[in-house]
Amino acid sequence: MSSVIRQIPLDTATQHHSHDFHQIVIGLQGRAEFEIEGLGGAISALSGCIVPANHVHYYVGQGKNRQLILDLPADAPSLTGYHHELSRLFDAPRFFALDKPLQHYLDFLLLEQSSSQDSLSAAQSDRLAATFLGCLHARLGGETPPPAKRRLNLAKLDRFIDRHLAAPISVADLAGQACLSEAHFSSCFREQTGLSPWQYVRRRRLEAARRLLEESRMPLSQIAVSTGFAHQSALSHAFRSAFGCPPSQLRRAVLERPSPRDATNRLQHTT
Repeated sequence: MSSVIRQIPLDTATQHHSHDFHQIVIGLQGRAEFEIEGLGGAISALSGCIVPANHVHYYVGQGKNRQLILDLPADAPSLTGYHHELSRLFDAPRFFALDKPLQHYLDFLLLEQSSSQDSLSAAQSDRLAATFLGCLHARLGGETPPPAKRRLNLAKLDRFIDRHLAAPISVADLAGQACLSEAHFSSCFREQTGLSPWQYVRRRRLEAARRLLEESRMPLSQIAVSTGFAHQSALSHAFRSAFGCPPSQLRRAVLERPSPRDATNRLQHTT
């Protein structure tokens, strides 16, 4: 399948879905908010986000907005063959800003798109997408980490994550705690934990949510916000995927457990 490049406004009511292809979303006008499997952020003109395939994402446009969207199947020419390394861009969701050279390339891409009588051909779309992805990869993931890997202080990272659960946490934030570049940090992190930084943060958020469900009477909507999920439904979807049941089911099970006082009273009554 080939890449598809299109322009659309985003609905001003919150929507969510997932799809089996990767996606790049770049703001052209206005503002939009995204949450991609627990990673939240906003895009405006000349900034964008990476949405890996099969990642549930919530999105909402604000006012008059317009986005350029690149739909990128995993088997597209822009991500295979000579360009196969570019697929690493989609290891995890992230947000980015376009620097001056990429802004100029975006202008060129838009001109190419507008000059086509109907729409870009499949070959044109793949060439334009591959060039953009190559430039983006060089900025976000093209740095080659040093061969020597160092052990990361996971306890320090856990403390940082736990202090900032309610806020967006980027790879750059975590890399800063380790005093490493993003590329070197990501390489060390995956080697040490077997997870990407995004997967690790998501697991930490879900573990915190489960503790709050078991140990507090906080409403589910408040638990979602305090653990970094934009919506209760986003927490519910991630929770079900991780633990096999919705958070409401765990909350009911906790509420139905007899308290230690009840157990003591029953024991006294029987004796």
